[in-house]
Amino acid sequence: MLKYTVRRSFWIIIVLLAVAFITFSLMHLVPGGPWDREKELAPQVVENLNKKYGLDKSFFEQFGNYLWGILHGDLGMSYTYQDRDVTDIILQGLPKTAALGVAAFLLAILIGIPLGMAAALRQNSIIDYISVFFSTLFASIPGFVLGIFLIIIFSVTFHLLPTGGWGSPKQFLMPAFALGALPAAYIARITRASILEVSRQDYIRTARAKGLRERVVMFRHILRNALIPVLTIAGPELAFLISGSFIIETLFSIPGIGRLFVQGVFQRDYGLIMGAILFYAFAIAIVNLIVDLLYAVVDPRIRYE
Repeated sequence: MLKYTVRRSFWIIIVLLAVAFITFSLMHLVPGGPWDREKELAPQVVENLNKKYGLDKSFFEQFGNYLWGILHGDLGMSYTYQDRDVTDIILQGLPKTAALGVAAFLLAILIGIPLGMAAALRQNSIIDYISVFFSTLFASIPGFVLGIFLIIIFSVTFHLLPTGGWGSPKQFLMPAFALGALPAAYIARITRASILEVSRQDYIRTARAKGLRERVVMFRHILRNALIPVLTIAGPELAFLISGSFIIETLFSIPGIGRLFVQGVFQRDYGLIMGAILFYAFAIAIVNLIVDLLYAVVDPRIRYE
């Protein structure tokens, strides 16, 4: 297990380097630059800014300097929020993004797994049909479309919840549901399919033939083995939700990482774009590693050598 973890950690570093190089290349290939404004800056001002931020150097010199800064824990300076470290900006938005992401993930788990279990245990019943209907519905509606509907219904029509912002519990409800509805639908469908598959295995029939109570069969044998496919999709979903939903945060005016990334893209803030994408890639890689390690906890038959 330790050797496997070390080996995977090494590959995480390789993946982050590849992501950094690809992102850095794409930013420099896109026409325009961070100093493009509606009112053009004087050539001397642009030259001074390029010299200050090292943009007057060659591509490989800039990329090498950026990697050297990362090795020292420095993600560079923001071109939009001048004289502020990208690390500080991301850390400022991280608590809001993480709180929203964790809430959406818990909502997806608390809705998705019970809904999938109920549908599998009552296959071809009215409960199963309702579960499949809602799973298909929320899997088909994009999060930002659902968010707009929620704003129209609960804010504009009934005046029950604020349209956006951050700070109060009421401002927390609609974005969390809009962000967690799609993962909940996926988890419900995967849980249903996995439980149906596992429940037809020979060892489940043997357990029931031995006279074990249905609750013991469900939670100790069926659900534990059925959780492996659920973990496979739940891990990346958690990383995505914690890293930030760009559209949802922008729609509900939440000052998290996702909204900062969108602002960075529109304003060609290279440092902020690089920092947000590397954070997102790191979160995905770490959560995938944790999920792989959890496989051995859920199923003792899995071992990593």
